[in-house]
Amino acid sequence: MRQNVKHAMLKNRTLFLVAVGLIVGSPAFAQAPALQVSENGRFLVQEDGTPFFWLGDTAWELFHRLDRDEADRYLEDRAAKGFTVIQAVVLAELGGLDDPNPYGHTPLLKNDPTKPNEPYFEHVDYIVDRAESLGLVVGMLPTWGRYWKRKSIFTPENARIYGRFLGQRYKGKPVVWILGGDQNPDTDRERDIIEAMAQGIKQGDGGRHLMTFHPRGPGLSSDYFHQAEWLDFNMFQSSHAARDHDTGLFAEHDYGLTPAKPTLDGEPRYEAIPVGFYNAGADRDLRFDDYDVRQAAYWSLLAGACGHTYGNNNVWQMWQPGRKPVIWASTPWYEALDHPGATQMGYIRRLFESRPFDKLVPDQSILLDAPRHGGAKVRAARATDGSFVFIYSPRGEPFTVRVNVIRSHRIRQCWFDPRTGKARELHTTDTPGFQTFVPPTSGRGCDWILVLDDATAEFPLPGQVK
Repeated sequence: MRQNVKHAMLKNRTLFLVAVGLIVGSPAFAQAPALQVSENGRFLVQEDGTPFFWLGDTAWELFHRLDRDEADRYLEDRAAKGFTVIQAVVLAELGGLDDPNPYGHTPLLKNDPTKPNEPYFEHVDYIVDRAESLGLVVGMLPTWGRYWKRKSIFTPENARIYGRFLGQRYKGKPVVWILGGDQNPDTDRERDIIEAMAQGIKQGDGGRHLMTFHPRGPGLSSDYFHQAEWLDFNMFQSSHAARDHDTGLFAEHDYGLTPAKPTLDGEPRYEAIPVGFYNAGADRDLRFDDYDVRQAAYWSLLAGACGHTYGNNNVWQMWQPGRKPVIWASTPWYEALDHPGATQMGYIRRLFESRPFDKLVPDQSILLDAPRHGGAKVRAARATDGSFVFIYSPRGEPFTVRVNVIRSHRIRQCWFDPRTGKARELHTTDTPGFQTFVPPTSGRGCDWILVLDDATAEFPLPGQVK
């Protein structure tokens, strides 16, 4: 009876989310897409060529720690906030081999990668299916890095078998494969394990799904596997060391490589995690906030990333009272779902999808006078056809632009507020000269995006999707 009531409440919650239109972008709970790399090698697209905005969430312990009702709650919340990708680990970091899931099952029999435990994977199946029904892609990590690194349970031989098992099982599902798991290969054997797992997955799913690598941070997959045929797009981890660490530098690096491959930050600074927690003498009370996660996202995206991943220190580990916290978790995961940064990530997606964002290229040359270093560093990107420009001022500092970067005799200027997702029109001009823009407010937490548009293109206000 209790379970029936619980399921009824979850069903009513789903209907409510649809009714109030909280899903961002595509129709509510549309089927999750299969993904490909765009022709120019810079973005991800759906099978019909429609651009796909990667807005990920690190739910590393999702398969391992949440029961089905809790997984429903988590997934529905992330779909409602506009996330498009859920990053979760099959062999999870926190006791993932030996601590059972909520139903008493561990993933492998005798910790043997060639002997998957069917009841455990039935629970993974449920979550993947539920994500698909909500229009979410699963960024699936076969294993956390520790299991192929220090006390490895993997060899190249069993890694290939395990990879083939996963590839076959999820061949028809909307997944993206993320190898690595917060570690980098330091030896030929470790590299051989990763290569074998990648090849096993491709044998299993016929190469249907995209694949990338999640490195240890701060680090880049391109340092290890950019030339690998199995690596379809790059992923970097800008990590959690310091405030004002320019995440755009990682995207800039990957953007300049040949061949061109999409890139994105798969683990930036998490909301509510202590700043530089792994450094000696770190202050556990100094934590990254919603401004920190916004700054990381906009810097990266305007430097050429094809999307962005958000993280929350309480959510990734699915912490709740009675469970030993990792890295000083402080809020139950189900309450941390509503931390402001998560909602503001949805505003980012709305902003980008309100324009043909697959035309964007990073271009700092359009900034004639602007802060170039430190936390106030301004970043800019323009559309290749000259139809729109995004310029991000993280501290609300003034900057100067020659507005003829918009190839039109009528140029609309708008401010977009990344805290609220609201836009305000500033001016429409026919003067293509040099102009200094002064954001409405300034200081830490007062970040703004200037949007310049070809007025004849009749774009909606920034952040409003037609």
